[in-house]
Amino acid sequence: QVQLVESGGGLVQAGGSLRLSCAASGSTFTTYTVGWFRQAAGKDREFVARTSWRGETTYYADSVKGRATISRDNAKNTVYLQMNSLKPEDTALYYCAADKYRYTSNALSYEYWGQGTQVTVSS
Repeated sequence: QVQLVESGGGLVQAGGSLRLSCAASGSTFTTYTVGWFRQAAGKDREFVARTSWRGETTYYADSVKGRATISRDNAKNTVYLQMNSLKPEDTALYYCAADKYRYTSNALSYEYWGQGTQVTVSS
């Protein structure tokens, strides 16, 4: 079992930055792919970024490419999402998720999810 807790969300002005954190419990977390997803009000959940279990491979949605950086510190069982140049359309509830078997952007593949952290970007 893996339990995930997100933090770091908040209210920020357009152009600002936030660093989201995803803290995990579970000794095997370090072998999981971790992804960040987001869901805006009235919209479907969408993929944001993912990192392989050692962090050597990452992938981003086009909507955040060049503005987001995903990283992980397996010694701390934590994955980060640094978001820069934030836009109002980045406003959403951000979730981290862990996938034991696949390196994918498909939310349906991820077995474990956190409760989310709210990011609100004002114009």
